[in-house]
Amino acid sequence: MTTSHTNVGDTQVPAKMALTELAAMKRQGIPIAMVTAYDAAGGRLAEAAGMDVVLIGDSAAMVVLGHESTVPVTMDEMLFMTRAVASAVRRPLVVGDMPFGSYQVSDADAVRNAVRFIKEGRADTVKLEGAGRMLPRVRAIVESGIPVMGHLGLTPQSATALGGYKAQGRTAARARRMLADALALQEAGCYSLVLEAVPTPVAARITAALEIPTIGIGAGPRCDGQVLVYHDLVGITAPEFRPKFLKRYAEAGEAMRAAIAQYAAEVRAGRYPDEAHSFGMNADVLRRIESG
Repeated sequence: MTTSHTNVGDTQVPAKMALTELAAMKRQGIPIAMVTAYDAAGGRLAEAAGMDVVLIGDSAAMVVLGHESTVPVTMDEMLFMTRAVASAVRRPLVVGDMPFGSYQVSDADAVRNAVRFIKEGRADTVKLEGAGRMLPRVRAIVESGIPVMGHLGLTPQSATALGGYKAQGRTAARARRMLADALALQEAGCYSLVLEAVPTPVAARITAALEIPTIGIGAGPRCDGQVLVYHDLVGITAPEFRPKFLKRYAEAGEAMRAAIAQYAAEVRAGRYPDEAHSFGMNADVLRRIESG
């Protein structure tokens, strides 16, 4: 898809990805590339790599903050990270992931916190998990003027109720329920839908039934787009984290460990800093200092 630009002075700034462009990509069969990021550095990399969408996921709870699930991350923490990413992103759509407790209680809470993502976090849209009793939340947020991305399948905020982190929709009844939920989310106003840990045939059926784009993570190749956690795909998360759907495109973590270890060794051996990495001083100025 051709990238449009806006002229600011003598500089061409890439135009922000529009929801209509994502819809057009689905119609034209152009895959949508989406990645998570949690800070300005990650945002810059996503921008430079040509991402269509950047998600500040509540997976930050585990990836960045060291928790065992997504549940503990707070609104303030999510807003902090979303604002950092947004500061570095121009073209991709920025999606703020609404954390557990920020939308489940009431429509009013959901709208208030979604507004915070837009005003304080500088996100373009928000994402929330589930259907059913979450449908009124989606409608309320959309009616307030904020676009919503849905999320079905493995919904990490409710993983315990789903029996843990495992594929969903593997029976006929559950697959039919997921399709019905997807259609209901579309009807409620979602502009896109994440499908996580869903069998390929189920994800393909949902994708074909929807007018809005689907973004898969562990949902096979027949979704309209794909998303991975940036730390996972470049290999800077725990080496033992190897879910079936994850492809590591680099082992940056090992290169980073080696660089830090070399730095430590050089410091201990007195080889760093050397003259090339130190600041000198004018000899006359130094003599005046030393002479008191």
